[in-house]
Amino acid sequence: MASPAAHPRAVEDYLVALALAATWPVYMIGGLYVLGPVLGVCLTAIVLVRKYVRTPTTPRPAPPNIPIGVWIWTAGMVVMLIALWVGHWSFELSTGQTIKSSIGWAKGWALFAMFTLAGACLDIRYETILKAAGLTSLITLLLTPVLYVAPMVGLPEVLFVSPFRFVGGPGPEFFAVQLYSIDPMDGLPRWRFFTPWSPAAGLIGNLYLILALEDRRTFWKVTGVLAALAIIILSKSRLGLLTAVIVWPTAFGVSQLRRSILWLGAAVPAFLAGLFSPFILTQLSAAYAGLRGMRANSNRVREALGRIAIDRWWNEAPVWGHGVVERGPHLVEYMPIGSHHTWFGLLFVKGAVGVAALALPLLWSLLEFALLALSSRIGRAAFAITLLLALFTIGENLEILTYLFWPGMVVMGLAMREASEKRTSNSFERPTT
Repeated sequence: MASPAAHPRAVEDYLVALALAATWPVYMIGGLYVLGPVLGVCLTAIVLVRKYVRTPTTPRPAPPNIPIGVWIWTAGMVVMLIALWVGHWSFELSTGQTIKSSIGWAKGWALFAMFTLAGACLDIRYETILKAAGLTSLITLLLTPVLYVAPMVGLPEVLFVSPFRFVGGPGPEFFAVQLYSIDPMDGLPRWRFFTPWSPAAGLIGNLYLILALEDRRTFWKVTGVLAALAIIILSKSRLGLLTAVIVWPTAFGVSQLRRSILWLGAAVPAFLAGLFSPFILTQLSAAYAGLRGMRANSNRVREALGRIAIDRWWNEAPVWGHGVVERGPHLVEYMPIGSHHTWFGLLFVKGAVGVAALALPLLWSLLEFALLALSSRIGRAAFAITLLLALFTIGENLEILTYLFWPGMVVMGLAMREASEKRTSNSFERPTT
């Protein structure tokens, strides 16, 4: 990627560094759900002002052209909003409900467009993301022993629910300062760290693992990896554990595809895998059954939610969806229909149009970043982050976690800019290091 112009460090770089490094302090006042959208709006405003409000004395050059990847994500998120409006109109929902849902879209899906735009068009440094994430990881590592012993010494689960709750949100857990939670399935503690629930911690832990592995400073790399693994393991998220062993090795393998030694080295394992395939398949099947058995009741609820969402989507609103989530029956413990799964949630709320609005940008980014990963560290990280998002669509509703995942979106924006620059100069030949 082209080096930033020779001018003082940009205000947006300071904003991103401060916001990411302040994750734990802001969490301690229950303000993370507010910080993410506010930061996204501020960065987007800076892009628009820099691009369209200029004078001869403007100190910085205009932002670069918006890459096609950002346009694709922006178009997808706008289609999400259109689908939401059509769903509200089709089911004759009130104007107040439509406004409320539109605000929810602005605090959720819209952030994908905002943060990728900021990463692509502002002077935000990749190293800024890595350094600030490293500081948050250090704080996490220092706090982990305290969080771990909290249930053992009888400390309360929830310390308090922040007054920031007045801004509105999906639920009080987004504003609660919580030391741990008790799993109703087995009565054992699980840890959420600075996320609203434990599986979300699995997602964020994997994001920090990717960023830590990209850090070239030994101390901060080790600190980041240890903190990320602590989050993933203590969250007890099955999907988090699975993605931890899949995402980074896959991204690293893709980044090395131009190296002939990789193909030669893969020949023997491929031969052995074919030779012992019955045994391997048996072991994989047993491992899968073991993962499912860890939380059998949770699987039952998730599968029932999925069946209800599919049935009602297909029979009631196949194209545009219902416009809003609905409370499920007693069978699924009254959880919202389509929750715990991005695709089922999109089908129920925004229909086939909503699914396409996310699937196409995800597919584009996976292909674009896979190509970029062959010659770029940022491309490799962005591919890993996008693959992580794709995998977690089957276990989480991404829309309501964007306020935590925003550093990954900024990295995706940085990669989109670099991919655009390389296409312009036709220079994809330098291998990743």
